[in-house]
Amino acid sequence: MPPTEIDQASAAVSALSLKDQVLQKQPLTRNYSLDALYKNVKIQPHIGSEFEKGSLIIRDKFYPRIQIRDILKAENADELIFDFAVLVSERNVVFLRDQDVTFEEQKNFVDRLGRAAGKPATSKLHTHPLTERFSELGDEALIITSKFAGEYANYSDRGELHSNGWHTDITFEPVPSDYAALIIREAPVEGGDTLWASSYEIYERLSPAFRTFLEGLTATHFAENFIKLEQLGFAKINEGPRGAPEDLGKGLTAVHPVIRTNPVTGWKGIFVNKGFTKRINELSKDESDIVLEHLFNLTTQNHDLQVRFRWNKNDVAVWDNRSALHTATTDFNTDEFIRFGQRATSLGERPYFDPKSTSRREALGIAPPVSRRAHLATLAKA
Repeated sequence: MPPTEIDQASAAVSALSLKDQVLQKQPLTRNYSLDALYKNVKIQPHIGSEFEKGSLIIRDKFYPRIQIRDILKAENADELIFDFAVLVSERNVVFLRDQDVTFEEQKNFVDRLGRAAGKPATSKLHTHPLTERFSELGDEALIITSKFAGEYANYSDRGELHSNGWHTDITFEPVPSDYAALIIREAPVEGGDTLWASSYEIYERLSPAFRTFLEGLTATHFAENFIKLEQLGFAKINEGPRGAPEDLGKGLTAVHPVIRTNPVTGWKGIFVNKGFTKRINELSKDESDIVLEHLFNLTTQNHDLQVRFRWNKNDVAVWDNRSALHTATTDFNTDEFIRFGQRATSLGERPYFDPKSTSRREALGIAPPVSRRAHLATLAKA
């Protein structure tokens, strides 16, 4: 998209009323049916939970190994899936080790997560714009593979910062993703980790005045790299509809609020990412660049709001794209190792900001984050 078109989109959005998009919805709460069967642990205080890989006996209670297939076949499957959906939305990302699951079961599971959480009936599973190039399992599969790394050698700038890879899936769609599930079928012996960051906690790092400033602003998201791949002959864009009637065409651009309310938790989080967000529409280009750079830096430079996952064969990650960002680590030798997986991506609702929503810490009664300098000063007094 030429810069002039981005400017036109930014100007056009001045007529957009966020009040029309406010959907007052009561947050959902866990029923803890999963905890009665399986053992999960928090990986980091602010983000990430993992279910134990094997069977456990704790205080004479037997916890079997969790399997997605068993959840789908359980008599109380709806209850378990609802609880899993809320857990993912609260923790941003949940990991399950060594899953014996087909891609059809994976698709069914992630779609039912979205339905349990109340997504619109018109929102199905996403068909990626580049599916025609990569899919071997049908339109609703996104193949994650290092196989074509050599083909992109001339396209990619190998000297670029890996922090440029942070993104939220498909925010260029008018109706983007709620939940996504990725299974890695083949993992490199070394490297290839994925990192996630909590948009809830990024919001917490903003001063109250800056939060107020950002709430109500909108940003333009654009899949520029996918357009370039088509221009270079690497791919042909699927014009859709791509899983929702609103997600169609070759423009691959959308306007979303800068601060988004997750309808499952009722918590606020930033909804911009380095991969697709190009412009805050209500600001000048220079102002927008400064603000976006600050928000991107909060994502990449605060490791305490990130979680890093080391993949093994058949591990699964399930995350909420409304409140999590992620990035792959391309640090392995693609001539020696293959990283291969399959992602199923559910589509949710149109993003909105509800001024009555709260921050995560406020909802959970957690103290605001303390600066490192203040923390060190506290330690010195101890």
